[in-house]
Amino acid sequence: MTLETWLGFFLACWIISLSPGAGAIASMSAGLQYGFWRGYWNALGLQLALALQIAVVAAGLGAVLATSPLAFSLIKWFGVAYLVYLGYRQWQAPPSAMAADEQRASGRPLALVLRGMLVNLSNPKAIVFILAVLPQFINPQAPLLKQYLLIAATMISVDLIVMAGYTGLAARLLGALRSPRQQRVLNRTFGGLFVAAAGLLATVHRTAG
Repeated sequence: MTLETWLGFFLACWIISLSPGAGAIASMSAGLQYGFWRGYWNALGLQLALALQIAVVAAGLGAVLATSPLAFSLIKWFGVAYLVYLGYRQWQAPPSAMAADEQRASGRPLALVLRGMLVNLSNPKAIVFILAVLPQFINPQAPLLKQYLLIAATMISVDLIVMAGYTGLAARLLGALRSPRQQRVLNRTFGGLFVAAAGLLATVHRTAG
């Protein structure tokens, strides 16, 4: 991969990561509930899923998913159900005494990592999107493994930075909220965003090909 090609891909990564989606909503939700350092475990889960998705595409399995209506539908509807579940949990989350230290102490890292992984893995459109985008930056005449490793490192590094921003922004809100009413409104706002993301995912159809 030439420097010019990599710079184009680097710019594309920023555009992709900054685009609001289920991952951004999950990151903000985690930051709101647990503070930055605890909530950032969710972002690590997102990246593990992203690395796995890139590996699936690199191995050629992404093409199978893209052309299999059953596999696509199963993953899609699991994703819809999971996002609705997260929305319900966020909507029902009770206001807590806004002691930031108490909030940051709650939430198990492994559970947050798993939550982030499921959010990304349950979106079949992500694999189809990666399958459509990555070949534009791959030189088939050069060693593929090194190119895919560079692509994965670039995408994950950029996404970690962007999700840190989303998580940190929500964590700042955590410190600013004091009244139970404010917390309830924000919890229900994020709950609604999860359900909205589920609705968008439900409208996704497999691209014929």
